Amino acid sequence: MRMVDLINKKRLGEKLTKAEIDFIIKGYCDESIPDYQMSAFLMAVCFQGLDEEELYYLTEAMIHSGEIIDLSSIRGIKVDKHSTGGVGDKTSLVLGPLVASCNAKVAKMSGRGLGHTGGTLDKLESIPGFTIEVSIEDFHRQVEEIGLAIVGQNQDLVVADKKMYALRDVTGTVESIGLIASSIMSKKLASGADTILLDVKYGKGAFMKNVSDAEKLARCMIKIGQSFNKNTKAMISNMNEPLGNAIGNSLEVIEAIQCLKGQGPKDLLELCLNAGSHMLVQAKLATTIEEGKETLLKQIENGQALNKLKEMVAYQHGDTSYIDDPQKFPLAPYKIAVLSPKSGFVQDMDSLVLGEVCMMLGGGRQTKADTIDHGVGLVLNKKIGDAVELGEPLLYIYSNHKDILELENMVIKSYVISLKKTKRPILIEQVI
Repeated sequence: MRMVDLINKKRLGEKLTKAEIDFIIKGYCDESIPDYQMSAFLMAVCFQGLDEEELYYLTEAMIHSGEIIDLSSIRGIKVDKHSTGGVGDKTSLVLGPLVASCNAKVAKMSGRGLGHTGGTLDKLESIPGFTIEVSIEDFHRQVEEIGLAIVGQNQDLVVADKKMYALRDVTGTVESIGLIASSIMSKKLASGADTILLDVKYGKGAFMKNVSDAEKLARCMIKIGQSFNKNTKAMISNMNEPLGNAIGNSLEVIEAIQCLKGQGPKDLLELCLNAGSHMLVQAKLATTIEEGKETLLKQIENGQALNKLKEMVAYQHGDTSYIDDPQKFPLAPYKIAVLSPKSGFVQDMDSLVLGEVCMMLGGGRQTKADTIDHGVGLVLNKKIGDAVELGEPLLYIYSNHKDILELENMVIKSYVISLKKTKRPILIEQVI
């Protein structure tokens, strides 16, 4: 078998066999297939796509390229969720404790942020002492004992994906639904959970720019999950404006704590209640979505959801006093109000630009080597549908520098203000 023949075969739109896909993934991992040949193959996939069988074989080969975590010894149904990422997406910080407080077993391996989307791990590391590097044995023990662990991804998990993603990122081959789906699902399936809930985002601040593409990706990932006999669901949610009001690591942790107290933004709470109720149904801890929502709201009201976050923080060596008193989080010294240039209603906003502003402040990474500043970020005062007066703050920027006129101008240009009243956008498009 020769790689050049397989590249040509896929370039011509022909179907690859299991043995051929196994050969490609194994060869790329053991470096008998060089980057330049793998790049050519990935480009051929971008143009020709993969059918259902090829997608199954590719995902299977990627899963078996590294360690597979077995959580079967842990009692109960193990649940996991994955978001395709967006601006202000701190869902895991709320959803994990909320669902685990209802006796579900939440076993989650997360990643760091790159570009305008913040990573769950970076946010958790805003908490002094919090460690995300946990051995597989300790991961097992933590999920068994307190029902919740959010840790860094095991470096030996899905080795092929790490190599392939790094290559796709620099060869213009990221935008393929089949490659995106196999990348996400191989990691989720290798992580050992029994059920998977996918939050597939669309809009300006998301990777998928429209509902149609988000739905295609969601259905593709569901098919993969079902092929591996995993209970898999997907929510399609709107990322044309940031989720919640806070963008930035410490600011988002503070907002997540507020949400677990029942004091957070309505859209963040709505998303978490919807996602959490589906996870409870998947875990057989609720029979209907409405019953699940009622259970989750009770856990917020009685304080158990917040207590579960404290349990996880304590287990992972974080300082729980920051959960009790979020004012302890050190924020950047300058809080700068960006004022509206006119009166009217917020008709639209560009969440991608706001994410980029946060990154430029130091709250995100442009390269994997960049250091994160946990104290910078943005807090929105106005979102789509809100009325605004001339000179009223659109948002506040937390910065280490006083003179940030360029960033302030970026923010103003990201808002569209009209005299016409605008409806608030639909947050959750559908659940598949």
